[in-house]
Amino acid sequence: MKTVKYAIILFLCAALCASAVVLPIRVRAVDVSAVSALLMEADGGRVLYEKNAHRRMGPASTTKIMTALVAIENMPLDTVITVPREACGIEGSSVYLYEGEQLTLETLLYALMLQSANDAAVAIAIAVAGSIGAFVTMMNEKAQSLGLRDTHFENPHGLDCDGHYTTACDLARIAGCALKNEVFATIVSTARKSIPMHDGTASRLLVNHNRLLRTYPDITGVKTGYTRHTGRTLVSSAERDGIRLICVTLDDGDDWRDHRALLDMGYEMCERVTLCRANDTVGRVHVCGSEVGDVGVCYGAEVTVTLPRGHGEIVTGYELPKFLYSGIKSGDHVGTARFYSGTEIIAEVELVSMDDAPSAPKKERILPFWRK
Repeated sequence: MKTVKYAIILFLCAALCASAVVLPIRVRAVDVSAVSALLMEADGGRVLYEKNAHRRMGPASTTKIMTALVAIENMPLDTVITVPREACGIEGSSVYLYEGEQLTLETLLYALMLQSANDAAVAIAIAVAGSIGAFVTMMNEKAQSLGLRDTHFENPHGLDCDGHYTTACDLARIAGCALKNEVFATIVSTARKSIPMHDGTASRLLVNHNRLLRTYPDITGVKTGYTRHTGRTLVSSAERDGIRLICVTLDDGDDWRDHRALLDMGYEMCERVTLCRANDTVGRVHVCGSEVGDVGVCYGAEVTVTLPRGHGEIVTGYELPKFLYSGIKSGDHVGTARFYSGTEIIAEVELVSMDDAPSAPKKERILPFWRK
């Protein structure tokens, strides 16, 4: 189908562009104890606050965010895992797994993320990849696929090791990716969970180390960490009025306070803005080859975004063909609308037909009598 497209883009002049530029975000002073920190709006990836956010540092047990993500993406949750000898007696946090004990991957993931169990990390790694080394390779491949240039893993649990590092910025992106997985999001938002003992005579009670789940009403995750070398590390996520934030601090002796302060600041800085609603009319487009002269065009979905308060004017640009050919059905994609703040595209949505435009019936050709 050949169509001549034109763009009704409302960048009419430099003055209009200037009026649409996003205004600087006014950040109230926050005294953050962390050596490195970052606060990010999760949906759009907009950074709201950063401090040494690209400095390579040890992640400690926040490593397990990637461990869980790789495991969930590569093994069914109901897979029964037999605990290998290598997983027993690992230093640090543990749920005291027994060699030969059998637990599902899902159960081990709860132990991993709530109790920060290093033995669970090793059991998961070996089950998923066959060896710790092979699983770590999968972790690093996942980091590369996310475009993370300042992250490298050497183990699945986060115990101190040369060459095991990340940044606050990369950790926020890993967490953002993981939270899109419903299984992961459910696990890290769970405060308590009971799992069976090896002999079935009792249960292990897992209590999530993330104290913010009990002290900050909007928290939805994610993971704590600590070693003597790295200090305290923390990744948190929160959601309020549709605004999702991710906060990361590395080497922070006062991380609970810092996260509450940064998250509060983030919600003061942001607002949800509805750019369009589904089925709102945009205009009409001519249709060739149909008894219907034209069809209405509307937005195909509602679009709501998170923007900084005090953002500039939002401008909408429409990309539509000059005309359509017959055969159009209601709901068919016919164009695209893009929303701009300054020169930045902040969202786009399909434009769809509001009407059917079937092809006109072919008229029977009447031949003169001498041709019959």
